[in-house]
Amino acid sequence: MSHTPFILAAYGVATLLLLWGALAPVLRARKLKSEIRARLERTGD
Repeated sequence: MSHTPFILAAYGVATLLLLWGALAPVLRARKLKSEIRARLERTGD
């Protein structure tokens, strides 16, 4: 029995988790900046 599919699946899951860990803060910061910008435009400052 070959373990290749299990190893490839583990590498795939690990890669997805690492990408998510790297991209999630960037996406969160981008969303926060746009919310702050919209709030400033609403208040007129």
